Amino acid sequence: MIYERVALIGLGLIAGSMAHAMRREGLAGEIVGTARSAETRAIAAEIALCDRFVETAAEAVDGADLVVLAVPVGAMEAVAKEIAPHLAEGATVTDVGSVKRDVVAKVGPHLPDHVHFVPGHPLAGTEHSGPRSGFAELFDNRYLILTPVEGTPPEATLRLRSLWESCGALVEEMDAERHDLVLAVTSHTPHLIAYTMVGVADDLGRITDSEVIKYSAAGFRDFTRIAASDPTMWRDVFLSNKDATLEILGRFTEELFALQRAIRTGDGDHLHDYFTRTRGIRRGIIEAGQDTDAPNFGRAPAKKGDKD
Repeated sequence: MIYERVALIGLGLIAGSMAHAMRREGLAGEIVGTARSAETRAIAAEIALCDRFVETAAEAVDGADLVVLAVPVGAMEAVAKEIAPHLAEGATVTDVGSVKRDVVAKVGPHLPDHVHFVPGHPLAGTEHSGPRSGFAELFDNRYLILTPVEGTPPEATLRLRSLWESCGALVEEMDAERHDLVLAVTSHTPHLIAYTMVGVADDLGRITDSEVIKYSAAGFRDFTRIAASDPTMWRDVFLSNKDATLEILGRFTEELFALQRAIRTGDGDHLHDYFTRTRGIRRGIIEAGQDTDAPNFGRAPAKKGDKD
């Protein structure tokens, strides 16, 4: 056991998966959960996601030595204000948001001096949300980035690192600004592009919805999976990581114009060289164990009678 009492504020995919993983490894004496929605709390209670459920964040953090903010980035400041007077001496507060600089700026100032703030971001997820979506294996062999704020005792960071590693994650540390730039490349801008491509298909009147669904090739199908992610979460991500996302989006636009020109002018050499260079990134991801090179991207073959 690493923590006596863990408070989960928010009961979606990440918090639910944390609960399952902590139970699997016996990492917490008690897991207390809460969510803004009574319906969410009821579902979580029905599946016994946590040991105990309460109605408010303030109640959840009472006596907790680890508090996990698992709410949309835009809601974290309000939650920090609510829980601040109720945090136990020496407790660690962390989060699972995919933006770090904005979280540090909006949460940190509201936390009392007697607690430790260690922001975090598990680079794991699916397009599903809600308390039923979590599973213990979500973090296995997936990276978790910690961005401890200045003045955080090393032992507080090490303790949280130990929890995440015991949940199966590969833990690394970096500063918040670098985290946001890296994630703008690897996650945020790709999500924006996916949303855009699905929106283009929806707006293109010459292609019917039935054709889009029936003839979806792997590329578009994967775009729709990404674009099915929680809209509230992603709205907050883009507004909170605006500068880095706009920078990467600008670079993407420049690259897209260059490819557009190559296609228009019939410059096959440019296209081939570009695709050859970028193909290496895919190989690197597979070699790092972050995806599989199995046929059809590891998808199980469709059973007879199933539609693709």
